[in-house]
Amino acid sequence: MECPNCKTNHDEQILKNNLMVCPQCGNHMRIGPKQRIAYLADENSFVECNRNLKSNNPIDMDGYEEKLEAARAKTALEEAVVTGSCTIMGHPALLGIMSFDFMGGSMGSVVGEKISRLMLKGAEEKTPVIIYATSGGARMQEGIFSLMQMAKTSSSVAALNENRVPFFVMLCDPTTGGVTASFAMLGDLICAEPKALIGFAGPRVIEGTINQKLPEGFQRAEFQLEKGFVDCIVPRSEQRRFWAKMIEAHT
Repeated sequence: MECPNCKTNHDEQILKNNLMVCPQCGNHMRIGPKQRIAYLADENSFVECNRNLKSNNPIDMDGYEEKLEAARAKTALEEAVVTGSCTIMGHPALLGIMSFDFMGGSMGSVVGEKISRLMLKGAEEKTPVIIYATSGGARMQEGIFSLMQMAKTSSSVAALNENRVPFFVMLCDPTTGGVTASFAMLGDLICAEPKALIGFAGPRVIEGTINQKLPEGFQRAEFQLEKGFVDCIVPRSEQRRFWAKMIEAHT
């Protein structure tokens, strides 16, 4: 398997053992919810919730149902986010992990609903919530219904704050659009994986709008850390222990 960053070929099993991080250049390749749950949650502790929620076609967009079915077949997921409860090194937590492979991680009605329900469950049960965000933004096939998810998820974050329940976010490559403009930037602690693209509009759109060349590394995690949009950068190999420490410290 070739690293998309340094173009080095690696044995696939070596990459899997290294959590899909390139041993040569440290590039954090994109991975799905199942792989993240495997390295984050204690063994056999993860219990999925709201698995059966499925998107419909609220504005009768042509071809939307076919795209949903294709995404389900490709990823073996029902939607672009998997949510559930688990323990991390013995500490109870609620996990929400987005999948960029499912229609670019776009946030439609079901994605927003599952994330909101997870947060409200955390507020009710006083259990810390951790969201792994990766998305191209709102799901335009659902029109205004997708944009409403920005307000809904942000309102659910407020419920966590009111109940003094920790809300942690890990920004993965890429996190853009309406997800960045809503819950992904409202965490008590906002972390990022190395070199993750984080922003609202993409670099090409911005360059085309302002007619200027952007700085080197613009919108990457390291740039956002320097500018104060991200609190810390956490390599994948350290995340499990990191979350255990953060949960303990904040509760």
